[in-house]
Amino acid sequence: MATEPNTLLADGEPPAAVVTRPNGGSRYFLTCDHAGRRIPQRLGTQGLEEPDLSRHIAWDIGAASVARQLSDALDAPLVAQTYSRLVIDCNRSPARHDSIATISESTEVPGNKGISAAEAAGRRDEIFQPYHDAIAGGLAPREATERRPILVCVHSFTPVYKGVQRPLHIGLLYNRDERMARVLHDLIAAEDELVIGHNEPYAVSDESDYTVPVHGEQRGLVHIEVEIRQDLVADAAGQRAWAERMTRWLKQAEPVLAAL
Repeated sequence: MATEPNTLLADGEPPAAVVTRPNGGSRYFLTCDHAGRRIPQRLGTQGLEEPDLSRHIAWDIGAASVARQLSDALDAPLVAQTYSRLVIDCNRSPARHDSIATISESTEVPGNKGISAAEAAGRRDEIFQPYHDAIAGGLAPREATERRPILVCVHSFTPVYKGVQRPLHIGLLYNRDERMARVLHDLIAAEDELVIGHNEPYAVSDESDYTVPVHGEQRGLVHIEVEIRQDLVADAAGQRAWAERMTRWLKQAEPVLAAL
């Protein structure tokens, strides 16, 4: 049976989800919803200039590198998104109005204005859904084992948002289940003089988020969304330092988390 041709991604463009270490031996399972800033060729630049395409509105700066290094150090599977949140946000339900944002922070996104239902469906079917299918497909066989996976979603946040300084170094985000946040908080606080936020600078909810509620809570997995301040992971040295920190904390946390 012939498959329908893609309406968004051209032949030769990379897949929406990049899976690293799919058979990794760690209990940890990593995701990076805003890893990439690629725009499909058919959308051009979404009407934006390069400086905007390099900002947080397009991707989580530094998050992908930290996640990849964590994957290597822990031997943990990682599912990372290739395409920019300016095309479709993979941490928002497609039913939300800001899933395909016409304004991101204070920046208008011309390429998202007035798109048809068919165009929105193409972004969902070719970018959003394959990414979440890859997460679900990676988690499912692990859930059936005695070593149930522990979900870690890697993000980064801006040091300043709409003129307001954010002094946090790291945020530990969750919705109803704060078990992993409590364990990590104690490890981080004991080791470093870091400013730690609980549900700061964002709070996870069923309305505003997708990955934690769907893949963490609905599956009953121990989970966390980690937000690292972007100026701390803007270069290779910072990414390496934070990946090493995160590796150390997660290794220390694993025996405690496995018993939860």
